[in-house]
Amino acid sequence: MPSEHFMGRRINMAVFSGLGRKVLGSYLWCGRKEGKSEIKVGHFVTQCSTAVLDPNCTGGLEGKKRLMDKVRTLVPALIIVLVFGFCGLTSTISNAGQGKRQIDFFCGAAVKVPMQEIIHNFQQEKGIKVNVIYSGSGGLLSQMQLSERGDVYLCGSPDYITIGEKKGLLIKGTDNLVSYLIPAIIVPQGNPMAIHSLEDLGRNGVRIGMGNPETVCLGLYGVELLDKNGLLESVLPNVVVFAKSCSDTAALAVLRKVDAIIGWRVFANWNPGKVEWVKIQPQKIPRISYIAIALPVFVKNRTLAMEFIDYVLSDKGKAIFKKWGYIADRRQALAYAPKAKIGGEYRLPAKYFRVIQK
Repeated sequence: MPSEHFMGRRINMAVFSGLGRKVLGSYLWCGRKEGKSEIKVGHFVTQCSTAVLDPNCTGGLEGKKRLMDKVRTLVPALIIVLVFGFCGLTSTISNAGQGKRQIDFFCGAAVKVPMQEIIHNFQQEKGIKVNVIYSGSGGLLSQMQLSERGDVYLCGSPDYITIGEKKGLLIKGTDNLVSYLIPAIIVPQGNPMAIHSLEDLGRNGVRIGMGNPETVCLGLYGVELLDKNGLLESVLPNVVVFAKSCSDTAALAVLRKVDAIIGWRVFANWNPGKVEWVKIQPQKIPRISYIAIALPVFVKNRTLAMEFIDYVLSDKGKAIFKKWGYIADRRQALAYAPKAKIGGEYRLPAKYFRVIQK
């Protein structure tokens, strides 16, 4: 059972620290809208670090009773913080409405490294400010829904385009393919646990990290990978952390907090010399993901938003993605898994919840 993740009904909130600093969670937003301070509270309890805490848990280090004691302590404290104004309405997103030539960009962390460079170049060349927040693809949809903001949305899997359109958060037909993502096993440099296959992830004593499959595209793909290869029951008990984003998942291997993560092949290019990637046998990869970019229904200035999207999809944007090892060519992507599907949708199976609740 993962020590930092309690499954069941997902309940999150924002966590605030200090004056004017905000860590934005999935179900609470504190900012400015049309020049006015505004707080929106959804269905939440708490979120901290890479863990998602839930009162329905039956395991973990502290157990259900201690978790609920923490919740009862945290919620009143948060209310006090909000009442006295310590939430600080100076975050990137909350200031987004104060200028004319700027956009709010909700970006999946699967592309954080190349996107930082693209955004920098775009702002320098176009004079348009990009207010960006990086997180898991599913969490970003929740944040857009609660804040009723968002000019551009990018996710690491087409699953979340489908979800966003069904929820009425994305404008149908505006999504574009940016790049393909190939699943791989990422291990610390030197591969100290000698992991060479998916089956090795189920060995006794191996510590595994994954993205949270309920909110992170990488986590969803990881569960699908294990499910299709009959490895859910053997590997999931070895998962010690479900991280809240792709970048947080990648960091687990860099910091040697785990022996391996189920990640994307490009993670090895993010941190050369610190991690290495283990190729998954082509026949074991059921589906290849792709990065998609689209317009939310909340877009304020469609012209500015499309200017940014066009820049991401331009030769300049493609060159930056290529530099970091991302694949834009369909045939090149399929070379890693010739029989794999591209795109589509996968839903967490009932047996996944049964296994993690043991």
